[in-house]
Amino acid sequence: MTAPAYLTRRPSHSRQIMVRGLSYHLTQWGTPQPGQPLLVMMHGFMDVGDSFQFVVDAMAEAGDTTRCIVAPDWRGFGRTQAPAATDSYWFTDYVGDLDALIDTLSPDAPVDLVGHSMGGNVVMFYAAARPQRIRRLVNLEGFGLPDCPADQSLSRLVTWLDELKTPQRLKPYASLDAVAQRLRQNNPRLPADKAQWLAGHWAEPRADGQWHLRADAAHKRINPVPYKAADAIAAWGAITAPLLWVQGVASRTDAHWQGRYSFAEFQQRLAQVPDVRQVHLDDAGHMLHHDQPEALARALLDFLG
Repeated sequence: MTAPAYLTRRPSHSRQIMVRGLSYHLTQWGTPQPGQPLLVMMHGFMDVGDSFQFVVDAMAEAGDTTRCIVAPDWRGFGRTQAPAATDSYWFTDYVGDLDALIDTLSPDAPVDLVGHSMGGNVVMFYAAARPQRIRRLVNLEGFGLPDCPADQSLSRLVTWLDELKTPQRLKPYASLDAVAQRLRQNNPRLPADKAQWLAGHWAEPRADGQWHLRADAAHKRINPVPYKAADAIAAWGAITAPLLWVQGVASRTDAHWQGRYSFAEFQQRLAQVPDVRQVHLDDAGHMLHHDQPEALARALLDFLG
């Protein structure tokens, strides 16, 4: 049986703008206010900008009803165009897209920038590269990745070459209910009404009668470029904006990486940021903006002012 969908508190509207040759989709709440920084929220892997609706609603219920907030869909996700005939996605392209987005959305003033998971990793590098463009920085569970040893670089390249020969496909779903069920399977903390609402933004019906994820299947391919912890540490140390790090207490970094990247190592990296405040949300996992939107909203409002 179809669950009742979540009722939004603060209305949004959709925009399409050109970013580095791609038609980018943005979800926007409100309009720019004189003297108030734009709040830009960047989603994580296999997610969409609309995913921040619950937090935006919680901010509005706390009294923050006029702040202009923009949540783009990354390239190849949601309603943002995928590069033509692409076979891989590159981290530096996300950073380049973000630079172009901010130049368009707030050319004359620094922004407040939030990123979740993959988006959290992107905003950290961007804040290091463009410190003058960021007033406040928020990282939601963007831990970074384990260091890739040199002796594994070749095997990554070989895997990528092999995957280039293999067509990629994302599983379709028979109904919107099935998409919602999958969302709750991924995150059991997600309430049924929010899962039903998200499903309609996460997937779309097509001519074959099935619901397909709004994501390019090429995202499934491994990236051949090794992740170097030293690069991340150097970048994080160059961040000048005050940083709010927010983590779900139920996140299990050590178990997730099976010993290749520990929480203690992450804390060593985070300590390189000159000005950082940490907040840990109870009864929340990796998708903390879904699990505890009210608590996250309070932390954001306290930090952003």
